[in-house]
Amino acid sequence: MRLATVPLPQPGLHVAIIMDGNGRWALSHAQDRTDGHRAGADNVRRIVEAAPALGVGALTLYAFSRDNWARPEIEVTNLMRLLRDFLDTERERCIRDGVRIHVIGSRQRLDYALRRSIAAAESATARGTRLDLRIALDYSSRETILAAAKRYLARPRHGIDGLAQFLAGDGRHTAPVPNVDLLVRTGGEQRLSDFLLWECAYAELYFTPVLWPDFTPRNLEHAVEEFKRRDRRFGSVSSLNQTKKDYWLR
Repeated sequence: MRLATVPLPQPGLHVAIIMDGNGRWALSHAQDRTDGHRAGADNVRRIVEAAPALGVGALTLYAFSRDNWARPEIEVTNLMRLLRDFLDTERERCIRDGVRIHVIGSRQRLDYALRRSIAAAESATARGTRLDLRIALDYSSRETILAAAKRYLARPRHGIDGLAQFLAGDGRHTAPVPNVDLLVRTGGEQRLSDFLLWECAYAELYFTPVLWPDFTPRNLEHAVEEFKRRDRRFGSVSSLNQTKKDYWLR
C-alpha cells in the first residue's frame, strides 16, 4: 500500500533514536546480551506509548544496522527473533493506538518469517494517524542515499524534494522522508553511525549516557524540552540577536 493513499500522521516532531547500550546493560545486570536486547525491546513499547503526548509525530528507531551483521550469528538470530516477536505482538496495540509502522532499510537478507511479519504489520497499521513509527532494519544511510540517487537518475523529479521521495529505500512509498528534528543517542557514544545522514542535515543532536533499557519516557521528555530550548537558525541569524537588532533600530 502506498503512503499517498492513506492518512498521514498528525504534524509533530520527528525524533530519531539510536538505541545503544543493550549489551552493556545486560553485562551490568549479570545477564547475557540477548536479555539486554529483550529489555531494549520492552522499552520500545514504553517510548512508543509516551511519544505522542510529548508532541512527537514521527519516531524512527535504529533497530539493526547493515554493520550489525558482523555480530556473532547467535546474537543476530536472537535479534531477528525479537524483532519478529515485537511486530507480531505489538500489531494490535498499534492499531488501537493509531500507530503506523513502516520498516526502512533492505529486506533482502531477512528471512521469510520476518519479512512476512513486516508486511503484516505495515498493512494492518497503515491507517494510523497518531504516530508514524519507522523502524530501521538492515539499514545503511549511505547505501540508502546511493540507491535513491540511482532511482532519481532513472526518473528525475524536482530538486531535493524529488530525491527525498526515493529515500525510503524500498521503492514502495511515495511520501517524502521527513527531516529529523531531534536525534537522540543513548549509551554515551556521540556519533551518527550511518543513521539518517540525509534526514539529520539540520537535526538537533542529544547524547545521553543512559543505556537504552533504562531510557524512560521522562528521559525522552527531557530531550524534547532541551530541543525546544535550542535556537534553530537554519543558516539565518539567531532569533535572540535579531530581537536585539530590532531594539536598537527603533
